[in-house]
Amino acid sequence: MVLRVHLSVCLFVIVLMFSGMLGLERRGTKDPDLEETVQLTATEFEEMVELTATELEESAWDDTSRTSLLERDILNVHTLGERVSDWDDQRVAYAAKNVNSGSRHFDGKRRVNVMLVSGSQPMPCDKPKGDFFILKTLKNKVDYCSLHSIDIFYNMAQLNTRMQKFWSKLPLLHTLMLSHPDVEWFWWMDSDAFFTDMKFELPIEKYANYNMVVHGWYKDVYEDKNWVGLNTGSFLIRNCQWSLDLLDAWAPYGQSGKAQVAAGRLFANYLHGRLAFEGDDQSALVYLLISQRQKWAEKTFLESTYFLHGYWVILVDDFEKMMERYHPGLGDERWPFVTHFVGCKPCHGNYGSYPMDRCAKQMERAFNFADNQVLQTYGYVHPNLSTHSVEVDTPKATNVGREKVRG
Repeated sequence: MVLRVHLSVCLFVIVLMFSGMLGLERRGTKDPDLEETVQLTATEFEEMVELTATELEESAWDDTSRTSLLERDILNVHTLGERVSDWDDQRVAYAAKNVNSGSRHFDGKRRVNVMLVSGSQPMPCDKPKGDFFILKTLKNKVDYCSLHSIDIFYNMAQLNTRMQKFWSKLPLLHTLMLSHPDVEWFWWMDSDAFFTDMKFELPIEKYANYNMVVHGWYKDVYEDKNWVGLNTGSFLIRNCQWSLDLLDAWAPYGQSGKAQVAAGRLFANYLHGRLAFEGDDQSALVYLLISQRQKWAEKTFLESTYFLHGYWVILVDDFEKMMERYHPGLGDERWPFVTHFVGCKPCHGNYGSYPMDRCAKQMERAFNFADNQVLQTYGYVHPNLSTHSVEVDTPKATNVGREKVRG
């Protein structure tokens, strides 16, 4: 029977909003920008879905044939500019002329060069409070990078109009790789993610044989084919030819328009638990790791021993308990390295999956939880996680003489 789907724009937004709440407590959760509406007219969207649904339902093809049908509308345009095929050789030549390329000295030790990359929209947020929280997340990232001798690049420019919203990280990373042959690792982090363990350091040596590190679980990705088996809100990618090739393979699924709609149908057909909303970068990466496993899986490390990405809903209410029982430097559920506000929309008010009041309250607490670890170096502390005020920090054993210095 022919399946005909007639969706209004409002219904599509509801589907996207619902999809933002599918992240499981233990698992990585999808990029928070997935709730945004697609850049299509209602007519274009309905025509695309009708065509795809009709072909899929009326055909007797197997899953492989269906996948080929959907990929036909996706893998036809290279979106990241001129292809580079000798980047490893170019980096070797650069290093030969620049002895310290790829590393630096920090605390008397030679450290691998890492650049943290993040960004936000070029326009003001819908409400001033949104810009305030974006500023706080940026300060948090600058603080961590300063403490650990990490470069930071914060982007507010739309480098590729064909790849917008959560997909904009791919052309940005591609550009930065080619512009910084001296940087060994690029570390993408969404703007709505906070460092909440300011002492924890990335175990870079652990990834010597890998080119990508993403928070996730082997079983969830490769056995269950779960689209939330990993999270692309915070990941590491090495500056090398393999990574450029991965970006080239990843990018076509993010082309604005019909290709993204086709990608969404493809991922819904292939991945467990995913609805047929527009193609997103997280589902695309899971799909590539599974469907082209021999090409990408060997060099991709799924990290779960610490919180490279931590789902805020299961963490923020326990901050006070963590402060009583544990200490920074652990990076796991005892003191999470990164707390990611998936489903919150600080820049767009109440358009997220969670009420803005709840998000704002908990983002403030997460910021102050991390900020205390910075302020204590200078002898100050927030008296509680819900206030911007600070006091002179005194040992808890005496708890006397706590002078309030700013309110």
